Formats: sequence, C-alpha cells, structure tokens
Amino acid sequence: MRQLSLVVTCTDRKMARPAPELLARNLPEGNVDHRVAIWDKRLGEVPRSFSLAQLYQGEHWVQVRVLVETAVSAGLSPQLWVASAGLGLQSVSNTAPPYAATFGARHADSVASTRTERTRWWGRLQEARGATTLSELADQGPALLVLSEPYAAAMHDELRAAGQRGDDVLLIGGERDIPGIHRVPANGALRGALGGTLTSLNVRMAASWLKHWRTGRPLVSAETAASWKRWAAAAEHHERYQRTPMTDEEIREFIRTESARNPGYSRTRLHRLLRESGRACEQKRFALLYAATMEE
Repeated sequence: MRQLSLVVTCTDRKMARPAPELLARNLPEGNVDHRVAIWDKRLGEVPRSFSLAQLYQGEHWVQVRVLVETAVSAGLSPQLWVASAGLGLQSVSNTAPPYAATFGARHADSVASTRTERTRWWGRLQEARGATTLSELADQGPALLVLSEPYAAAMHDELRAAGQRGDDVLLIGGERDIPGIHRVPANGALRGALGGTLTSLNVRMAASWLKHWRTGRPLVSAETAASWKRWAAAAEHHERYQRTPMTDEEIREFIRTESARNPGYSRTRLHRLLRESGRACEQKRFALLYAATMEE
C-alpha cells in the first residue's frame, strides 16, 4: 500500500484535565523564545503522559479517525501526525501529558497575540520538540495536510518549504495559497452535504477528497481535482442567517474593539468575525467604515 503522510490539527478537548503549569495562560510574560523554553521545561516535568491517539477527544478527533479509515479503504497506508501549538509536529504514537495551548486568537490559552509571534512560537517549538517537519514528510511521498486558518498561518514558513520540496501535497483549509501545494479552501456551503459541525468540516472535506481519488494517481491529480470540483459545485448549499442590523457607530466600535484585541486581523477577517457573531453589515459599507475608523 502507498504511504500517505496525514497531518491534522490538534483539538482543545483532552481525555484529562491539564496541570495548571501546562495551561498556556499561566506562562509568564516575556519574549517568545523565553516562553517556549519555559513551556518545554514544564512539559518535561509533568510525568503523566498518554499516547496522542488517546489524548485527544471530541467530534473533530472522531472525524480524524474516520479520515484514517477512509484513507485505508482507498488503498493507502496513512501515517497520522498532529500539528500542535503545545507540542509541535508529532506522530500520534508519541506521548504527552494533557495540556492547553492553541494558536486561536480569542482563546484563554492562546500562546501568542500576533501573527509574527505565533509564527516564531511554532519555529522555536519545532526546534525544541518537533519530531519532524512538513518538508521531510513531503519528501517521503504524498502528504495530506488538514489545517485550520490560525494553525496554517503559524506554520506558514514550514508550509512554504514543503511546497518547494514535495510534488504531491494537498492542503485542505489553510489560510492562503502556497506555491507548490494544491489547496482546497474550507467551504461552509458543503456542511449540509458532509454533516457535522464547522469544527470538523476540513477533516470531512479531506475524507471526501479521498473518496474521489483513484489508486495509481497522484493525490492532487487533475482527474481527482476535477471530480472533486464537480461534486462540490453540485453539493454546495449556502445557508441563510437572520443577522442583526447595526448602526454605523456600533460597527465602528466593533472595529475599534476587535482591532485592539486582534492587531493582526485584516479588514476581511474582521468583517467575517462580525458576520459569524450573528450581526449584519454589507461588505462595501464595512470597508468604508473600517477605513474611516482606522484614520482616527
């Protein structure tokens, strides 16, 4: 069977409660290098460990197991890896204590507050704890990367390197297109066809891609991509939301508050955040109010 390197993001839910020292919120203030060094030391001092296959819980991880089974059914030999803000890139056969660390910007256990800091955290964490790199996996053969936007942003440098080294790398989700990597952006309009929550959507999309793949072809063959696109176009269903209208001043206050809280967020991402919160603002209007607010 052909080997497939399968990389997924970790999940917030663990099988046991982390010790207080392994909550990222309890790291001291300081630069990223200092914080990573302290985090690495703390991980080594907590004795109770589980295999990563056992440690992670929740719907996302249930769907990861389904994805592995789908790869096997497709005639592949999947080797599962986890991209973790607390551990780096690890095989699921490795062990670790329960911990709480994420690249999510609005989480109490976020490891950094800006994109630059998150990218540096990932690089330093990989040097300290990473078992391998995306480039090394891409060198070994086909690689399927299932990454959320915050994690792909933090791993951007490593993704670029993988795109330069591998010739059969597929990214489901992610933050932006990467040269040398075939990317399928997350598509909420497929949730009706694939089921589940938005949390596991990327994993379900990856499983669907493998169902369109045929043995003997590259993972990102033109035939598979065309088959996937035809299916996705037919399966899309754009959900309608009843969002709450906002006044200009309410929108400007939202922009001020969220820009201060998330200084690395673009205008587009702030607009998406507003809409995801159940409030309404047409894109052109938001752009004008954003420009005016940023000039203050």
